Amino acid sequence: MDGRSPAKTTIYRVDRDNPESEFLAEASSIIRAGGLVVFPTETVYGLGADALNPYAVERIFRVKGRPPDNPLIVHIAVHDDLFILGKGIDWRAEALAKKFWPGPLTLVVPRSNKLPAITVAGLDTVAIRMPRHPVALGLIRLSGVPIAAPSANLSGRPSPTTADHVIRDLADRVDAILDAGPTDIGVESTVIDLTSEPPQVLRPGGVTVEELRAVVGEVDLHPLVTGAPIGDLVAKSPGMKYRHYAPRAKVVVVVGEAGEIKQAVQLLAAHLRRRFRVGVLGTDGHRYEADALRDLGPRSSPSGAAQRLFRYLRELDDEGVDIIVAEGWPEEGIGLAIMNRLRKAAGGLVIPADRVLRETPTISSYLRYGVMGT
Repeated sequence: MDGRSPAKTTIYRVDRDNPESEFLAEASSIIRAGGLVVFPTETVYGLGADALNPYAVERIFRVKGRPPDNPLIVHIAVHDDLFILGKGIDWRAEALAKKFWPGPLTLVVPRSNKLPAITVAGLDTVAIRMPRHPVALGLIRLSGVPIAAPSANLSGRPSPTTADHVIRDLADRVDAILDAGPTDIGVESTVIDLTSEPPQVLRPGGVTVEELRAVVGEVDLHPLVTGAPIGDLVAKSPGMKYRHYAPRAKVVVVVGEAGEIKQAVQLLAAHLRRRFRVGVLGTDGHRYEADALRDLGPRSSPSGAAQRLFRYLRELDDEGVDIIVAEGWPEEGIGLAIMNRLRKAAGGLVIPADRVLRETPTISSYLRYGVMGT
């Protein structure tokens, strides 16, 4: 299908597995000229610019409304670029790149002087990954430069897993969008900091902690991954310092044993519905009484839940709910990434199911206060 232009943004609908060369050529020329191109990866859609062009990178921050101390991930298409953009690359970085690239893993390594300061938010480290999506790889190769790309959404909003999500947030703010349909994984890449000892996961994602440990041995979790409060933070990775992945509705996450969670979610939703429109983000086909319901699927299939998560948060917003009550997930495998995103979307408002069952009226009143903002 030919490129089409709503106002300033040209949208190219491309074949996921065999992207049309003429569309990639046009998009790559935009990148080289300092423009912004939205492109799909296997995780989410990215908002891309030439990582070596500080003026182009500045546009990313401006278009997204992104804080300048929130670093970007630099996307590459050949392994050798890891050694050009980074320095002091050790055996662990090489082993992880060999095992998981192309794929949903970002490596934080010391940066070389080739990258401008704005791309790395003034840090002495850089976050690098090689995406697996054929469109992303084709765009980077034809552009001939590494591409800096955060998720292609307004800062703080749920990440986009379809081009339609991008259009809602960024239409007319970017030069082109490569639309290749829904993304595969649905949550962002795992980020591992190889400048700490032992290596530390800064953001869980499509590569699990268990898989990382199988390659390099000891790997820690940054305290923020599981919601631990910390003081002043220098963020080496996106998704650490600010509220992320959040719909307009207020979100509360209920955690505990699966059966107890369902009782607590139902009770809390019923209380809140006395004054508000309530959405529930559930699992396992459980039929909650709510104004809007989205089912992430069976708890035995967290990969499917991850793929749907951001889309369902956006859909619940579209249905006009005031508050979303979400079931929590076990923090293992990709479930760790799901809970990390839910915790961020909720601004840390995570409540044990047994407490909800004991104190529903009190918690409901607190949430009403928060929703009303009075």
